[in-house]
This record gives sequence, C-alpha cells and structure tokens, in this order.
Amino acid sequence: MNVLETEWWTLAIPPEWWAESEGDSILVGDRDEVGCIEISTLVHEDGEFDRHEARRIAERESEQPLDWVWVTVGEFSGVCSGYHNDDTAVREWCVVNGALLLFITYSCDKDNAGMDDSAVDALLDTLMRVGAKT
Repeated sequence: MNVLETEWWTLAIPPEWWAESEGDSILVGDRDEVGCIEISTLVHEDGEFDRHEARRIAERESEQPLDWVWVTVGEFSGVCSGYHNDDTAVREWCVVNGALLLFITYSCDKDNAGMDDSAVDALLDTLMRVGAKT
C-alpha cells in the first residue's frame, strides 16, 4: 500500500490504483480504468468548517440537485450523494476536518456503476488530516 501525502491530508493507495496531481486537484484511478476519483482541497483561512457548511457547499457546487446523506470518511465528515449523467455514474462527497474541506468526485461509465463502490469507500476511509488542527 502506498501513501499519497499532500500538504493537508494523506490517503492510502492500494497497488491496483494510481494517483497524480492535475492543477489544483488530485486524481486517483484504478489501473483497470473502471473509474477515477478527483479530490479538491479548500482551506479556510479564518476558522474551521463544520459539516453543515459542507452540506451547503455541496448543494451549491453539485451539478445536480441531490439527496445528500451524512457520512464519515477517515478523519473527515460531511455529506455524500450520487447520480447518473448521460453515460456516466457519479458519486460526490463534501467532507470537512477543521479548516479543511475536501470536494471528492468519483465517476465511471454508467455500465460500471457500483463495480468499484466498496473499493472507493475503503480507499476514502483512509483519509487522514496532516498536522494539528488549525
């Protein structure tokens, strides 16, 4: 298991997955090319986020009106939902820990929907905050 470490958080990456930085986002995908995770980080300069703020941001930023459910992934908590868009299945998370907010999107072909769900959930459960809370 490899560990992906950013300035703000870490994530354990199984050998059958890859990770790379693309602009302001981190991409994580499976080597079978079933799907891809995109993680964007927002840092609150003047305080901390709470999970209710995560829900408001998720509702505002999502491409679809969704039914959000409360979740915990690793050391982060917030909301998650999913939808189908044309030929794509999408799952979205907006989770927080202190001054960090992560907007996470997993997408795959609609035909592969659900195939990687347990692997994606297990991968996201390894999310840890780097350093002390600000």
